[in-house]
Amino acid sequence: MTDKSPVLLSAYVVLLIAVIYAPVMLIPLFSLNDAIYVTLPLMGLTFEWYQQLAGNQKMLEALSNSLGLAVASSVVSTALATLTALGLRQQPFRGQYGLVGIIVLPLVIPPVVLGVALIGILRNYFHLPASLTSIAIGHILLCLPFAFLTVATRLQAIDKNFEEASRDLGEGALATFLRVTLPLALPAIISSLLLCFTISFDEFVLAFFLGGNEPTLPVFIFSQLRFPNRLPSVLALGTCILTVSFLMLLTSAWASRSSYPTTSRGPDDQLSQL
Repeated sequence: MTDKSPVLLSAYVVLLIAVIYAPVMLIPLFSLNDAIYVTLPLMGLTFEWYQQLAGNQKMLEALSNSLGLAVASSVVSTALATLTALGLRQQPFRGQYGLVGIIVLPLVIPPVVLGVALIGILRNYFHLPASLTSIAIGHILLCLPFAFLTVATRLQAIDKNFEEASRDLGEGALATFLRVTLPLALPAIISSLLLCFTISFDEFVLAFFLGGNEPTLPVFIFSQLRFPNRLPSVLALGTCILTVSFLMLLTSAWASRSSYPTTSRGPDDQLSQL
């Protein structure tokens, strides 16, 4: 029974992945279909739908909106998460676990509830109309827990002896951060940027609730599903998004797994690395 357990577990994992991702993998297949209907067998293979994407001005504007939001959200979320994680690491205080709970709270709040709450707060208290700015605030709030958990985990694994050795050698707090802490935490920061970019770029619910006349790409795709003749172009666009998202998540995972020094090294080894 023990010898069969790894085989059964592997078979279960393969089956689970197939059930989850098989429908998604059909999108690239149907994007090449020479017909406007999603049917099997395929009528033929064509790249016409990909060529139509380049001439779709509204789609390009929505893509520009999503890219701008994703860049802004990832940078601001990662910066806030890094500063917060550094503060909690350097100056622990009573109630810090409560603060961490507040930071990660958006992870357990349904996006619909979060969107409705943000509508009321932004419009009634800050008099901010539905716009890309409102969406950016929502995306920063949504991305912040992911960025914080990614960066804080990395910072907690860094041996403080590196920073203490830097200060013993005469460096100040800022120089120690720039020359010691930041390089060691850089893989996690890059991973956070890529992860938050992907989350913001693909997010639909908050963009749907908080957006105005400037839709993001997911909202634009949703609006196109009402027209059957536009479905092939949507499938082609979805294929492009899947490819880019997969590559960014793969890069993020690789960056987060890169090696870094830990407390397992001795003092002599640690000082020799400075």
